[in-house]
Amino acid sequence: MLNRLKDAGYASLLVGGCVRDLLLGREPKDFDVVTDARPEEIRKVFHNARLIGRRFRLAHVRFGRDIIEVATFRAAPAIDDDEAGAHDNNIFGTREEDARRRDFSVNALYYDIGDRSVIDYVGGVADLESGVLRMVGDPARRYREDPVRMLRAVRFAAKLGFRIDPDTAAPIRDLGGQLLQVSPARMFEEVLKLFHGGYAVETYELLRTFGLFRFLFPLTDESLASEEQHFPRTLVPLALTNTDARVTADKPVTPAFLFAALLWEPVRLRAAARQAQGMRAQEALERAAEEVLRDQLRHVMIPKRFSVPMREIWSMQTRFERRVGQQPFRLLEHKRFRAAYDFLLLRGECGETDRALGQWWTRIQEVDEAERRSMIAAAAPSGGARPKGRRRRRRRKSSPSAPT
Repeated sequence: MLNRLKDAGYASLLVGGCVRDLLLGREPKDFDVVTDARPEEIRKVFHNARLIGRRFRLAHVRFGRDIIEVATFRAAPAIDDDEAGAHDNNIFGTREEDARRRDFSVNALYYDIGDRSVIDYVGGVADLESGVLRMVGDPARRYREDPVRMLRAVRFAAKLGFRIDPDTAAPIRDLGGQLLQVSPARMFEEVLKLFHGGYAVETYELLRTFGLFRFLFPLTDESLASEEQHFPRTLVPLALTNTDARVTADKPVTPAFLFAALLWEPVRLRAAARQAQGMRAQEALERAAEEVLRDQLRHVMIPKRFSVPMREIWSMQTRFERRVGQQPFRLLEHKRFRAAYDFLLLRGECGETDRALGQWWTRIQEVDEAERRSMIAAAAPSGGARPKGRRRRRRRKSSPSAPT
């Protein structure tokens, strides 16, 4: 691909994270190409190219099974104000101007396949060697241009194990509220990048350190501020630890489980408050879930394909306590059983519920049907009696036949 651009008479360079990762001895996740060819010219070179983007036009070129992003050099801002980035995204420029438009110095490195050289205009190589994440340009201004850069600073620092340069870190606490201007739909994508990259625990700790987590999950942040029986609430860190382990082991992770864990504390606390007022457990949980989700969607959008299974995971938590009759068999067949069961184990691990309950559900998955029935009979109150509060439905006596 690079040679094809070069043979057509255009500059052809690798840029960004792939160059950074190669210099760090890591395997790049993807490759980005930058050139002086305009988007329409890129499409002439690659007939399978698809032009995307409104704020800044670039090309996606299919290369085997992969899609390579090819962008044109961008110009430096023409005006010196906080809205510069919003006006000049489609102004093309030189390679050096393009480097100074990028966010962090370690992401502004170029690799020239012609002479196999690394091109560095902003001190990125020195920052890589020092393990420093440093913003290109004035940090406060760059954060105002795009507040998501604050999240990117945290994400890259966690991913690379780098310290954030003091000047880059200094404005974050004061400007965190700028994240409220970002669309909830975009924030959803950013949250997945933050927590599904294999370094969720470190990311979470940095988000809380810089006071950014509260702009993503305000109700969760509020609930985590208090302790329960003098112990800190640990479900979220445990869930993120498990997520990191699954990513490292190349196992699938789902946003439904991630959001179920991130929002569980406010749901649980609100459900408990409703129960204390006399509401039934299941109804209290469903009302609390609806209320928390409605508030959360103002900050981070959760598409229905994830919010529906998330609520099912929550709803099934009370059903795990019902181990009589056919209810355990029905629960085992539920399409969300595995995710809800994993969530139950997580609650047991952090001391929120009795671990014995999780062990019971682990065991019942391992035995045959006869042993399952035996376990259910043993778990029923008073050796098989119906749960307290439920009455046997009386049969209505048939009326005596009318005289003929």
